Amino acid sequence: MLKNFFFILIISFFLTNAYSIGTNEKADHASGKEGEGWKRKGPPPASKFRLGFKEYERAAKLDKKGKVEKAKLKYKKALNFLLESNAENGANPDTLYYLGLVSAKLDEHENAEIYYLLSLEIESKYFDIYKDLGILYLATNRKNKALEKLEILKNCNCEEYNDLKKLIEKK
Repeated sequence: MLKNFFFILIISFFLTNAYSIGTNEKADHASGKEGEGWKRKGPPPASKFRLGFKEYERAAKLDKKGKVEKAKLKYKKALNFLLESNAENGANPDTLYYLGLVSAKLDEHENAEIYYLLSLEIESKYFDIYKDLGILYLATNRKNKALEKLEILKNCNCEEYNDLKKLIEKK
């Protein structure tokens, strides 16, 4: 019995010392600094853009599986996160691009076009935006505007040009 008592005492001594390794201070209760050890450790919280992007990815995955109603809910959630991100940092072309994508998925074509155009004002070499804007123009029966975006992509030697060209030829 006495052997077990000493064994537990030694283990607890090592455990308390193991937690304080790497610091020059004693435990909070011994140093009189109550609560300082409770500060957040680990990675910082995710940004609103990151949360919105993740919700968009989840929604797109549900959309591919044919779960349209669940996908719409995720798209709405992504839209809210991205709007909050846009309020924090309004000049981010990535945020505006994903706002356009999500708006297009939610059939808010006017908003999608506005977000795409704003993103292009900030970053004009973003070829995905031209492609998606061309797709949006096709969806809203404005083939001539889609052809304009195709013409812009003509010299880029990129797959966005080929994708948009195939879609325009189908219409």
